[in-house]
Amino acid sequence: MEALGLGLQPLDTLSVSSYNSKKVQCRKFLGTAHCFKTSKFSSLKFRPLCRIHHGDRSGIRMQAVDEDYELKQVKDMAAARKRWESLVREEKVKVLTPREAGYAIQLSDKTLLDVRPSTEHEKAWVKGSTWIPIFDVDSRFDAGALSMKVTNFMMGGWWSGVPTLSYDNQFLTKVKKEFPEDTDLIVACQKGLRSLAACELLYNAGYKNLFWVQGGLEAAEEEDLVREGPQPFKFAGIGGFSEFLGWTDQQRAAAAKEGWSYRLVFSARLVGVVLAADALFIGAQQYVRLDV
Repeated sequence: MEALGLGLQPLDTLSVSSYNSKKVQCRKFLGTAHCFKTSKFSSLKFRPLCRIHHGDRSGIRMQAVDEDYELKQVKDMAAARKRWESLVREEKVKVLTPREAGYAIQLSDKTLLDVRPSTEHEKAWVKGSTWIPIFDVDSRFDAGALSMKVTNFMMGGWWSGVPTLSYDNQFLTKVKKEFPEDTDLIVACQKGLRSLAACELLYNAGYKNLFWVQGGLEAAEEEDLVREGPQPFKFAGIGGFSEFLGWTDQQRAAAAKEGWSYRLVFSARLVGVVLAADALFIGAQQYVRLDV
């Protein structure tokens, strides 16, 4: 999920016209062009993703609106990146590597604020850290939410395992309950993008002693931070069918270190998938023949 353009001002929801002309509430995600996954920032003005018009030119009109929307997304992401780069360049937010963050936590008693969603946090977390997700798994089951979940799954969620996320409107409130504004906060997420968005929100809310973990927890080696949880930090952000087959970059890197014993497990899974697909195909053919 991640080559995000970033831009966080106060967030809200936007209405997207669905194909049956019903309004669907879509929360804005961190700078992606995929509103079906999560949300984008409310300071940015959005147009409906598409509109269906009756008549012979409906397809042309819908395409034009869609292209205009995508162009605006690109511009919004570029503007957001500039703001974030400015935060770092002007040292309003200090940059730490994962190893430096580990030293700061152990030697300076600084607090690590983990802003990852629950699906990543439950796999691995830094010992003693405070978890307040800026985006979390969308648990709604209304028509709009279900539509987004289905779209997210069909557009790659089945492969990557990335769920539909939504912005937590209570994020700042929760942080303020835990930490006064003069607290030294080390902010981290999985890859370093949502945490930078959180830093912008926190800075604008009055927090001036902010430290951003560049590259996120995924960039950490096991010796950098004291980890708790069942999996290494590098594996906390992967999932779906790609993880099952061992085809993620993180798993390939692990396989290069572990050797054939590690690869054998995933090779066996791939063979099992192929055999299962063959069995289903043969079974379908037999069913058709019997039905005929």
